[in-house]
Amino acid sequence: MKKVLIISTSLRAGSNSEILAKEVAKGAKEKGHKVEFISLKNKKIAFCKGCLACQKLGKCAIKDDANKITEKIKKSDVIVWATPVYYYEMSGQMKTVIDRANSLYSSNYKFREVYLVTTSTEDSKDVADKVISGVQGWIDCFDNVKLKKTLSGGGAEGPNAVKNMPKLLKKAYTLGKSI
Repeated sequence: MKKVLIISTSLRAGSNSEILAKEVAKGAKEKGHKVEFISLKNKKIAFCKGCLACQKLGKCAIKDDANKITEKIKKSDVIVWATPVYYYEMSGQMKTVIDRANSLYSSNYKFREVYLVTTSTEDSKDVADKVISGVQGWIDCFDNVKLKKTLSGGGAEGPNAVKNMPKLLKKAYTLGKSI
């Protein structure tokens, strides 16, 4: 059994990436893993100030929800990021959480596997490439951590669109089962 942390970074009601993330959670739970789901909705998360105090303190000096999320990332075996694709990149709030988790770099983090779920209006096979590259850049800062799988859901026009995409929902569930 693995401890799986799923972080949904969309702030929109009816978020397509969050719907897929919940399918991943369902599959992972059915496989027997302990799953925790975090949505960034209603979280207070400030931008990183680049002060690097986190390297000495072991946590960010800014007191908001980012420290709680970072601590959960640190203690999980598996991280699943779910984000809408904005201008061919991860959401700004996802990038902010990644930046604020800088204290992980010098910590005794537990995670070794990272998964990525993206959704976009555009439906081309390379639409999530820059998101994947950005997540891989984060992963490259850690020893023995790998990007295991990605799932890109293109053609998701408007809130709740993926609810009408049964093949994509099944892929998300299957991704969760594969963890």
